[in-house]
Amino acid sequence: MSQLDLQEYDIEKVVLKYSNMIFKICLVLLCNEHDAKDAVQDTFYKYIIKSLKFENQEHEKAWLITVATNICKNMLRFKFMHPQVDFNSIHDYYELEEDGEILEDLMSIPFKFKVVMVLHYVEGYKVDEIAKIIGKTSSAVKMRLQKGRKLLKQEYLREEL
Repeated sequence: MSQLDLQEYDIEKVVLKYSNMIFKICLVLLCNEHDAKDAVQDTFYKYIIKSLKFENQEHEKAWLITVATNICKNMLRFKFMHPQVDFNSIHDYYELEEDGEILEDLMSIPFKFKVVMVLHYVEGYKVDEIAKIIGKTSSAVKMRLQKGRKLLKQEYLREEL
């Protein structure tokens, strides 16, 4: 295999390994399937263009999540005046019905809270890891988790009425 073939093989492995996770994160953050797909493509485009060397797989994964999150933030800035929410499509991407319902509720809370909620509760990251990924302190992440839980509780109470 030539050097170019090895590079393409490595990129394909990374895309296959992380694309589903990145897509789910982007879908929850953007609340729109098509925008999420665009964000995933942009994320892997940056991965290909940068050709970075990572310390390990966790570093690579964290880099991809950080880039995807930043792309989502930028997309939301442009759509701030005209938000679009596609709640119907979230259920197509999860095996268990309750996963889709939880993620649907996550879509309704502000971006800065849903980022930490998704990374902690859906992707299983610890507070310190989330702090590194989003560039905030651990205490800020804890506060956002606390506020996010409060907002979700309010959402559930609203649904029960």
